[in-house]
Amino acid sequence: MSWDWAYLWTVLPSVLKGLLVTFEATVLGALLAYVLGLVFAILRRSGIRAVSWVIWLIVEFVRSTPLLVQLFFLFFVLPQFGLTLSPLTAGVVGLGLHYATYTSEVYRAGIEAVPKGQWEAAVALSLPRARTWLRVILPQAIPRVLPALGNYTISMFKETPLLLAIGVLDLAGAAFEVGSLNFRYVEPLTLAGVLFLVLSYPASLLVRFLERRFGLSR
Repeated sequence: MSWDWAYLWTVLPSVLKGLLVTFEATVLGALLAYVLGLVFAILRRSGIRAVSWVIWLIVEFVRSTPLLVQLFFLFFVLPQFGLTLSPLTAGVVGLGLHYATYTSEVYRAGIEAVPKGQWEAAVALSLPRARTWLRVILPQAIPRVLPALGNYTISMFKETPLLLAIGVLDLAGAAFEVGSLNFRYVEPLTLAGVLFLVLSYPASLLVRFLERRFGLSR
């Protein structure tokens, strides 16, 4: 089968619309994963043993089950309990919750890497617990975990095609739909693959820069 440039330019607008959906799902999912992961990490260090245990159980359960199954549950099962989510909302929540369990472990490692003396100094100064976290611990922990968070964001970006299973036409989904309408898949799916590659590579370079910046490269 020969390559058809004219056909490629014809399907380009539809594929780019899917790329915008991919960006939206990735950005919103990443923000949710960053915030929720940090909450999980802090609660894991809670002095309340029951809270720490529940968070550990949630993290391990989500990490041990496939993202696709979680998406199916959010989109197809929750409506039976009276909670209906749009495809994109279910996709963002699924991505965010799934990756929050991974970012929580990254945050936890960063927090544990803060020297013990910093905690002791905060206690000696009688700083409130909230201020200790916001002014002492997190400013030292978060820079350490930025490269890992960047890697998870790239992974999330490349896993957005799974959202097609619940009806979200992301980059890959839009390419597949265009191909099915025209019975020609080579150009749109190749274009989708190239866009994933081209957009992932600069992000990978940024992660490497962060690793060098914070002295984490090997």
